[in-house]
Amino acid sequence: MPMIQGHAAPSSASSPSWSITDMPEGVCLTLKGEWKSLSSDEMQFQDNALSSVRAGSGRKLFIRSDALGDWDSSFISFIWSVKQAAGRASLSFDCQALPPSAQRLLALLPDRASPPAPHQQNREGILARIGGATTSAICEAGTCAALIAEVGRGAVQCLRGRSSMRLKDLLVDIWNAGPSALLIVSIVNFLVGAILAFVGLLELRKFAAEIYVTNLVGIASAREISAIMTAIIMAGRTGGAYAARISTMQGNEEIDALQVTGIPIAGYILLPSILSLVIMMPLLYLYGTMVSIFGGFVVSMTMMNLSPIGYWLTTFDGVELSQFIFGFVKALFFAGFIALAACRVGLKAGRSAADVGIAATRAVVIGIVGVIALDAVFAVLANAVGI
Repeated sequence: MPMIQGHAAPSSASSPSWSITDMPEGVCLTLKGEWKSLSSDEMQFQDNALSSVRAGSGRKLFIRSDALGDWDSSFISFIWSVKQAAGRASLSFDCQALPPSAQRLLALLPDRASPPAPHQQNREGILARIGGATTSAICEAGTCAALIAEVGRGAVQCLRGRSSMRLKDLLVDIWNAGPSALLIVSIVNFLVGAILAFVGLLELRKFAAEIYVTNLVGIASAREISAIMTAIIMAGRTGGAYAARISTMQGNEEIDALQVTGIPIAGYILLPSILSLVIMMPLLYLYGTMVSIFGGFVVSMTMMNLSPIGYWLTTFDGVELSQFIFGFVKALFFAGFIALAACRVGLKAGRSAADVGIAATRAVVIGIVGVIALDAVFAVLANAVGI
């Protein structure tokens, strides 16, 4: 009678071991020892272990487990390997000698391992990909348009006193979007104005035109610099916070709860955020413009021979009111875009903790890129109307 044996190293009385004996009544698998926490290279059932036994439709593989000690999931994995090998050798598998708990666990496993799923290859052509991207862009544009319309309807209802927006939420968002951002807006605009004056003085001094640095700082700050820098600050600070807050509510199923109870999301959550940023952004632009001009004033007073009163008179004489109006209008559009983009990104975010960070990052990137793109559009329009 041929016998095949196996045991874990090092061998001891409690080490697991197995042996196969070809007997007249069938193939006997004898199990001994404790089968606990075995790694795959210590005890495995070889694929050729049943190659030397007699196979046949009437023969079976049965188990002797009289000397079997304690066992864990590694034992079930071994028995499952034996069951699959018996099926390949045309032997019926008899597990009646196993402990009842092991039989129940083994019954949960299939007779054979499932083959790996075939790799799905993307065979879409370039036209199909372009069409899919175009369709997605059109759907997203339609969703954003519907969102804008819903927010606008909520704003009209707010003017009529019928809005679902809470005044407390609006005041909190106004504070977060306005006074809380004064420090960083002041620092950035002051430094940008100072740098602009410093570079301008170095270049204008070559042509004995230092006096025109006042016009340079004033026009640049009122027309472009303050609006863009304030918008970038708000996109990174407030837009990211909006997206993170809404995506967190999405993950906590608070958005679903509001929709189930019939509370409109646009009026209850989005409108206070958008309205607060639209209100505070133009005011922050005006404040940032004055701070930027003051930064240029500080540098100019240390580098050129000009009285403070003369500097301010020259500045306001050289900067027309239309430049401030133009920057004010740009700040309104920047605020609306940043708030809508952040809210939309938060609403379409996933429900996991990682999606919160992804939504915040995406909102900041979209806000900054969108602000720069909008500024380019405004530059073209200003050139067309002669501003």
